[in-house]
Amino acid sequence: MPESAPFLETERLILRPPQHSDFDNIFAMWSDIKVVRHVTGNAFTKEEAWARLLRSVGHWTLMGFGYWVVSEKHSGKFLGEVGFGQYKRGIDPEFDEAPEIGWMLTVSSQGQGYATEAVRAALQWADTRWPEAEVVCIISPENAASLALARKCAFAPSRTTSYKGKPTVVFQRKAHSAP
Repeated sequence: MPESAPFLETERLILRPPQHSDFDNIFAMWSDIKVVRHVTGNAFTKEEAWARLLRSVGHWTLMGFGYWVVSEKHSGKFLGEVGFGQYKRGIDPEFDEAPEIGWMLTVSSQGQGYATEAVRAALQWADTRWPEAEVVCIISPENAASLALARKCAFAPSRTTSYKGKPTVVFQRKAHSAP
């Protein structure tokens, strides 16, 4: 049985395993079109948000990695999610086997450096877990904030492709690239 999700701590943040009690916050974030416009293009239904939470928990249970809930250290306020998945997206075999990082923050949490701090903490964890791995991510070419964050965290664009009929940039981060 894979290990349980670790808790990560930064100067301002706590990254912890998702719990049933996070559902309302996850639903609120994923149903906000301002948050998801570049990722899904559609606000999640409760059913889709529930499946998202279950997929996060399932990743930790089955794969030994997954998404963390990101909260403010002092207030406990829900800020979003960051973590790793393996989704078998069918982009190509190399991509489908690599750890894929992703992040999503609530509108009120954006623009304050939280995403950078959370992604760097997750990547530091990944560097100890997969020291030889190239971590990947996909980003809409219209998502300027995520494109900038990926570059800030040592990701480089490797190619442009299409995912679910939409243009997508595939980024890679070489093993042990310091973010």
